Order: sequence, then structure tokens, then C-alpha cells
Amino acid sequence: MPADISVRDLGRVPYREALELQLKLQSELKEAKKEGRKGEETVLMVEHPHVYTLGKHGKPENLLVSAERLSSLGAELVSVGRGGDITYHGPGQLVVYPIIDLERHGLGVKAYVDMLEESVIRTIAAFGIKGERVEGATGVWIDKDKPGERKICAIGVACSRFVTMHGFALNVNTDLKMFSAINPCGFVDKGVASIAGELGHEVEMNRVKTIWAETFLSLLNDR
Repeated sequence: MPADISVRDLGRVPYREALELQLKLQSELKEAKKEGRKGEETVLMVEHPHVYTLGKHGKPENLLVSAERLSSLGAELVSVGRGGDITYHGPGQLVVYPIIDLERHGLGVKAYVDMLEESVIRTIAAFGIKGERVEGATGVWIDKDKPGERKICAIGVACSRFVTMHGFALNVNTDLKMFSAINPCGFVDKGVASIAGELGHEVEMNRVKTIWAETFLSLLNDR
């Protein structure tokens, strides 16, 4: 495990609080990079209370319910600076925010996104689930090219001076009914999936976190 990458499990925190922390850590890493110092890289693992987030190029019409309905669901809508359209975050979902310097690891943005996808594909494979990529649709999918094709992991990242923020959301024990309020990631003809839904029972979140962190750091080490 790279000694200079700190993996922090924050538990359940509000989306805006996690966003502020990401911005702070990204700013600190960028400043260190500018000054020629080797700043600390951090991976944040969290769960959020119910929230829908809309990417910078997202379409507001992909939110299918009123503000009143959002309130009744105990959720809010937050516009953010990541790529991608609209998605849902909530309890039972593993959300990961790596704040790393891509140049330090010899990565471009596309290669980084590919690595995130690969880390999730390998993680869910540990539970006997086959995850795949779909051309033109970032993330990890189940039953690719079949009528029941569905997304188990959404990915949306942002970079500034090659320092990353935002990341991915993997449905572990997520209540998938919450996705009915949106066209997930802008798609109107594809479903969503979770590890628990595929297995027919809930799984231990800490086990998923451990497998993913070890996998991701191993992929970085292999470069």
C-alpha cells in the first residue's frame, strides 16, 4: 500500500460536507504540487443521506419529481462540478472520492476512469457478479447487451491541474426504488442494480470497502 495515500472511512456524512472536504483536500494537494512538494493523496469512502446530484452537463429534466416530492423522500438536489448527468446517493451505497495527482501516477483522465471501472469490476467479481463496461456509458454494468442491462456503479470525476475529486457510487445494499425519481445518468432505457439485489441478500459494507481499497491501491502500484 503506498504510504502517501491515506484511505479514510468517514461513515455516513451529508453530501455537502463531503464536498467541502474534497475541495479542501484537492486545494491542498494542488498547492503542494505548485510549490514542488509531495502533498498527501487521500481516498475518502462514505455513505450519504438521500441526495440527488446533477453533473455540470446534466439535464434538469432527468429529475422526474417535484421539489415537494423530493422533500417528502427526505432528499435534496445538489448541482456539482463533476462529469456525468444525474444520479442518486443514499444509505447502503459505497461512495468513493479519490483525491490524487494523476501525473504522479502517470495517468491521463481516461486511463484513470478506466482504472476506477476496473477496480469496481474486480470488487464485485469477489461476490460472484460479472461487471462490464458499455461503450459510450461510463460506469459498471450488469448483463451487458441484454434486455435487462443495468448499471451497478456510476462514475463521475473532475480534475484540476490533474488533481482529482468526485469519483464513483457503487450500489451495495442500496434501496433501488430511490432511482425511480430520476433517469439515472440520463438513461431512459436502462435499469439499476445492487450487489444485494443480485445476490438476494445484504452484504457487509466493510467487506466491500476493504476489497475495493486493496484492489484500487494494487492497480496503482502495478503502474
